Amino acid sequence: MLLFSILYNRGVYPEESFAKVKKYGLPMLLTQDEGVKSFISNLTAQLSEWLEAGKLQRVVLVIMSKATNEVLERWNFSIETDCEVVEKGVSREKSDKEIMREIQAIMRQIASSITYLPCLDEPCVFDVLAYTDKDVAVPFTWIESDPKLIANPQMVKLHSFDTKIHKVDTLVSYKNDEWEEQ
Repeated sequence: MLLFSILYNRGVYPEESFAKVKKYGLPMLLTQDEGVKSFISNLTAQLSEWLEAGKLQRVVLVIMSKATNEVLERWNFSIETDCEVVEKGVSREKSDKEIMREIQAIMRQIASSITYLPCLDEPCVFDVLAYTDKDVAVPFTWIESDPKLIANPQMVKLHSFDTKIHKVDTLVSYKNDEWEEQ
């Protein structure tokens, strides 16, 4: 859901390629592009498997120029897993309502990001990077990538959320052309 929200709010795909639904108590827009839906469905299935096993450390959504592949934004979701829960089955409870409230706060921040992030005034594409433990088996359809960093980025930390099993810290970094020499 966060991925769709970012793709919509940052204008990576045209507004008309999204349909409205209600998720997490918020109106959301989901892409209707079959290729993107298939990609995200496969991605989500694999990330969920790694997350449940406690092997996923970070997910990064990278937005790049379609023409040059220059990285314009990196949406970084760092994940801390409570190993006792995953390895020993220790129970830690947090109400769905509390978790939902924290996710809603991040969704609102993503929606408001258009007020401070630079306009993406060129066609863009996206990629998703998954950082896992070294011993994780990676599907053969996945390829290793460079980290797609931004030189001297501006950074904004967004809300965190904690399910009592996973704590997720969110940070967006972006290319800032404001001070480039002409």
